[in-house]
Amino acid sequence: LVRPVESGGGSVQAGGSLRLACAGSGSAYDWNYSCVGWFRRGPGAEREAIATIYINDGHTYYTDSVKGRFRLSLDNSKTTVFLLLHAVDPEVTGLYYCAIDGVVVGGRCYTGEDDFSGWGQGTQVAVSP
Repeated sequence: LVRPVESGGGSVQAGGSLRLACAGSGSAYDWNYSCVGWFRRGPGAEREAIATIYINDGHTYYTDSVKGRFRLSLDNSKTTVFLLLHAVDPEVTGLYYCAIDGVVVGGRCYTGEDDFSGWGQGTQVAVSP
C-alpha cells in the first residue's frame, strides 16, 4: 500500500513562505494519470481542499482563498508534488494533508475527500502575525 508522506511544514511569520512536499512511500508508485491533492484542516474547521494537480498534464486547481499565493509543482521525475505557500497570513495555519489516487474525469481532478484513496499523516503549518 502506497501512502504519501508530507514534509516541509513549520512555523513562519506572516508574509513569509514555505514549501511543502508530498512523496509516495512504499512500493513504486506511478503518479501518471492520477490526481494529487492538498487539503487543510484549520483550527476548529473542517478539512478542505486547497489545491489539486492532474499529474498527466499538470492541470491545477486552487481554492479561491489561495489563488495567486499558493503554487503546485512537480519534480522532474514526477515522484514529488510541491505546494509553495507564498505571502502567508495566519488564516493559512493548519494541518496540511497530501492525498493521492484522486478521481479524474475529463482530465480534471475532483476535490472531495472521498475522491482520494491514499492520505498522509499531515504536516503542520503555523503562521504568526
